[in-house]
Amino acid sequence: MLVQCPHCGGTVAVNGLGRKRLNIPLKNVCEALQAHRNAVAAANELNCSEAYIFATLKANGLKLKDVIEGKP
Repeated sequence: MLVQCPHCGGTVAVNGLGRKRLNIPLKNVCEALQAHRNAVAAANELNCSEAYIFATLKANGLKLKDVIEGKP
């Protein structure tokens, strides 16, 4: 990606911006939730945030309570 330098005005090549995505599979998230029955403990096991767990579930149309109870 080419970005314009704020100091000299020239173009500078930049490899990547930001950090890489976690891309934790839904299966791993569900298994961690069922094992710990708690979003905080599951997030610690997967080394991610609670918000990531909730966002993954929401993107797949699932709810925390249903996953913890093992409902399909």
